[in-house]
Amino acid sequence: MDCGKQQPDDIFVCDEEFEAKWSRFSDWLHCICVVTFDLELGQAMERVYPPGVQLSDQEKCNICYLAFPDSNSGCMGDTQFHVRLRSRAPLTPQQLIYNEDSVSTLRADPTHYWGFVYFRQVKDTTLPRGYFQKSIILLTRLPFINLYYKVIQLIAPRHFEDGESSLEAACHDINRWPELNSGQNVLLPVLGSVFQSYIPNQQTGKVTRSDIVKQVHSSNVPHIIVCIQDVNVFDALSSLISHLHLLWELVLTAEPIVVMASSPTECSALVQALTFLIQPLPYSAEYRPYFTIHDSEFKEFTRKQFNPPYVILGVTNPFFTKTLQHWPHTIKLGDSTPVKTKLRKVGSIKHLDSAPGVYTQYKPYLEKDKAIIKKLHNGIRTDRPSEVQTAMVKRHLLELTQSFMIPLERYMASLMPLQKNISPFRSPPVPNPFNPEDFFTSLQQAGPQLTSGIKGDWIGLYKNFFRTPNFSTWFHERHSDLTNKLQTLQLEALAESDLKEWSVGKKEVEIVDMILKLRDVLKNNPPVADNTRTLLARRLDDLNCVLQDDMKAILNAAT
Repeated sequence: MDCGKQQPDDIFVCDEEFEAKWSRFSDWLHCICVVTFDLELGQAMERVYPPGVQLSDQEKCNICYLAFPDSNSGCMGDTQFHVRLRSRAPLTPQQLIYNEDSVSTLRADPTHYWGFVYFRQVKDTTLPRGYFQKSIILLTRLPFINLYYKVIQLIAPRHFEDGESSLEAACHDINRWPELNSGQNVLLPVLGSVFQSYIPNQQTGKVTRSDIVKQVHSSNVPHIIVCIQDVNVFDALSSLISHLHLLWELVLTAEPIVVMASSPTECSALVQALTFLIQPLPYSAEYRPYFTIHDSEFKEFTRKQFNPPYVILGVTNPFFTKTLQHWPHTIKLGDSTPVKTKLRKVGSIKHLDSAPGVYTQYKPYLEKDKAIIKKLHNGIRTDRPSEVQTAMVKRHLLELTQSFMIPLERYMASLMPLQKNISPFRSPPVPNPFNPEDFFTSLQQAGPQLTSGIKGDWIGLYKNFFRTPNFSTWFHERHSDLTNKLQTLQLEALAESDLKEWSVGKKEVEIVDMILKLRDVLKNNPPVADNTRTLLARRLDDLNCVLQDDMKAILNAAT
């Protein structure tokens, strides 16, 4: 394996010249890699575009191994799939700004790259092995699955036909894309084609924009992407529909799952579909749509002396059948399984080699909604379009997830201290502690039964959920929201207060302390409206007026 040589893994050189030239490209893509097969070296990094992109040696090795299907897959022709791999490089400044108002499931990933792979393997008698084997990989921090699959479908074949010049041209085109922001329509030109889509923000959510749905009457805008991330969940899950509610619970509770398939296309599609089952709640545990035995995290994920980690792995190498047999949940897809084939739920791992199925001893907390399963099976039998089937699956699971989360959202809101306890002259109070028993008590009057007809042990499911990364990520975000809201209310109260009157009878050290606090608040861009910020500046002036001249001079000198 030739991964190329560069700086040590943990060192990312800040190249000001590169950033100045490629800043817009770097917001949308990290780089485009070309990986080929070398008789002596195996998979080898042939080129990275644009020149000067920083990749650690470890990242290069992982990319090379992930760029090709396992040899047992027998993928001939063109194969597409996607991967995720860890990264220690920071997000760009614009990606950080974008994340502040982005939908949680569309944020730039601070810890992982997404890789969109286009692999070609065709017979070529002029080559020593008799085959042409090469992959093009788009590496990005953005989970815009629909968009990047379309882009790689366009630029990879052009590279195979035209060579380096096409990828260089694509990089320059992407470098002219608009600034990365949420809540905007975007026109994205690449190699003579233009993709049009809409990036939702926290206000618009996933509402489809009517101006995106309408075809723009222009020969330059042929590619309308209604949803920049959407995944056809039904196509990936069609053979598992009978186990839809079981899979929803496994994903919600971040159970370790291994997906075994014959190709990276199949396993990456199913892994991605699984993570979408609990939307709009983000899946916050680790997941790898396609994973190989050469991955740098192989030992971490497969060691047997500890419980399996919170991770969903997509694999194709039969070696994983034994390596991961201690994992509690395995989904095995059949070779070229027809869409209409239903998989069996099997309880014993011993049958794993012989039969496709969902292998688990897990006992669901909730009963299955047989009505929706029957509708979906009828749809399979009558050849209902997969887009309609996907819409039915998503709507049902959205309602189920919301029924589960709304009581938590309501209870979290109740942890907000009363506004009368917020003083303009003291630090803002902290949210009240989360008490599971108090939450369970609240379910008697305002539980999931109000919005869902599904029966079962909801409290048991909540208890299992509370130990997961999905809960901890949600909780920390909501707790942060409450903390920021309390800070905003306290600052608004301070902005409206009469600090001249407050200062009467106060010691000079107390006044100075308040001045320093106000300066610090204004310097750190507080989460308040502009008029409140203006009022806070006036309150600072008010306090400066009551200080003695010598103290003013000392404070001014200090700043």
